[in-house]
Amino acid sequence: MDKLRDFLKSWPGRILLILCLSPLALLGVESYFGGGVDPNQVAQVGEASVGLSEYQTAVNNRRTEILEQVDDASLLNEDVLHEQVLKGLIDRTLLEQQAGKLGMTVSDDTINRLLREEEIFKDAEGNFSNDQFSNFLRQRGMTKDQLFAEFRNQLSLDQLNASIVGTAVYPMQAVSQLIDLQLESRNIWLHRFNWQDYADQVKLSKGDIQAYYDANKDTLKSAAMVDLAYLQLSPKTIQVNEVTEEDLQQQYEAYKQGLAVVDERKISQILLTGKDAKTRAAKIKARLDKGESFAALAKTESDDPSGATGGDIGTFNPSVFGNDAAAVEQALEGLSVGDVTAPIKTSFGYQIFTVTEDNGSKIPSLESMRAELTAKAKEYKRQEIYADKVTAINDLAADGFSIEDIAQQENVTLKRIKDYRKENNKSELSQPAVIKQAFDEFTIQDQAVTAGIEVGNGTVWVQPSNYRPTKTLSLAAATPKITQILRQEKATALALKEAKKLAAGIKTPADINKQPVRFQSLGEVNRQTTLLTEKERGLAFSQQAANNGVVAIASETEMGATLLVGDRIKTEEQSPLSDVQRAQTAAIIRDNLGQDQLQDYLDYLRLVYKVEVNDVNIANAQGR
Repeated sequence: MDKLRDFLKSWPGRILLILCLSPLALLGVESYFGGGVDPNQVAQVGEASVGLSEYQTAVNNRRTEILEQVDDASLLNEDVLHEQVLKGLIDRTLLEQQAGKLGMTVSDDTINRLLREEEIFKDAEGNFSNDQFSNFLRQRGMTKDQLFAEFRNQLSLDQLNASIVGTAVYPMQAVSQLIDLQLESRNIWLHRFNWQDYADQVKLSKGDIQAYYDANKDTLKSAAMVDLAYLQLSPKTIQVNEVTEEDLQQQYEAYKQGLAVVDERKISQILLTGKDAKTRAAKIKARLDKGESFAALAKTESDDPSGATGGDIGTFNPSVFGNDAAAVEQALEGLSVGDVTAPIKTSFGYQIFTVTEDNGSKIPSLESMRAELTAKAKEYKRQEIYADKVTAINDLAADGFSIEDIAQQENVTLKRIKDYRKENNKSELSQPAVIKQAFDEFTIQDQAVTAGIEVGNGTVWVQPSNYRPTKTLSLAAATPKITQILRQEKATALALKEAKKLAAGIKTPADINKQPVRFQSLGEVNRQTTLLTEKERGLAFSQQAANNGVVAIASETEMGATLLVGDRIKTEEQSPLSDVQRAQTAAIIRDNLGQDQLQDYLDYLRLVYKVEVNDVNIANAQGR
């Protein structure tokens, strides 16, 4: 195992791990070993192709990776997932062809030499073992040629990647300047001008609205919408009122099995048979309660041969008692050494038991766990009822029942959302999985109830109606939206105009309090302050102030306009970062730049190699 772990840390081990376990590595998605080009292609990339089966495998692998990181599967956007996987496959194929064109390859001798140095393939004497190498290949269902081909291909891609990413340049001087910027601080005074305060001053004419409509007609479109009826069910809405003793016993047995505790108690019995067995048993129990010896009474009164040894029947074994096992086990529950049961009627007669020795682990009694077991039993029944109800609703939906009929039959509240949007959905059902089903072409055509969609800890069924596709708005329909846009634009311009007017009169700290608006003093802040918006943080350090003076900066912002006043910018004399940390920062910056260069190079390759996507096969793979 240690050799395998060390091997996976080496260069061939890492490559193999990438090939087997990481279908979406830096250079995109790749198929597993062997296999030729699938005749059902999803994309033609130059002279190579991306096969349908390769694409589906990559999508499934990526989906599994994502679902391991999120709890709610409905948050997964399948369209984005498919788009990213396809791009990764195409990117990788582009780089593979370019690497081959540039002659980037690794010889068999080089691969052989490196593999011979790996400990995982060496015998006890430290020599390369063909047997161990063969076992390694056999366990992975590969041939030597397949392994070499995959390694050679991956190493070629690594060479090409390194030649692109590794050329990014970001000098240490620039790193130091970037770090120094983060150490800057200054005193800030702030006033924000809300555009809504200026809205009443805005006058709009029909001509303004017509001009905006004519210039932006192509972007003024209605949102795709449906009216949505839906059912929502979750286990927490299921009411469980009663829990039986049988339910508690089942949970108690499950609890004991989970502990893996074995009952090691030794027991003795007194067995009484015949017509008067019940009467005799009651009299013996009374004598036992008065303190007479159990072993002595067993010898004189028991009708079982075990009476000769004081009733000893060894370690408790439920299988001995057949159908009576549960009753006997319940009678023995919680008994300690010396305790005696009441007479129990079994198929053998009437039996009285005592515990003579206990070598097992102590198990809490059912009674002591009643509250906990009741809660578990209720939850178990709740999940069971929930699962049955989900199945029943799915069956009714598949049989073509309307959502109103399903709601009535299954006693589930029917809810509705009017104008349910495909884009910019802010409703309580904004999960991508729900939106996808609500706007599915066949669901809309048939006005059908979808199968259950898992959402968080529950399930949703939807039935869309009154579908309105996206379309260009008429002038009348677009007027309210245009009015809002123009009113905000013009009101913002008025706010900015006043902010600039005030900024022109602020030169010294004393000028701040002379203005007709009240400024908020933020004190000394740096570029990481959360008191300013992202845009305001950029403005706050954009201009230096004169000695003993301040600088006033007015700018349009998200809410209207902001007037920032700052004194002289100060920089810490000593950086908190060591030389090593600065070098690490530079490496991170260069790597990010390198990734940008790689994307630029891929855009170039798309011009060199023709890329054609088979939309029909893509749609089939996505179930559309």
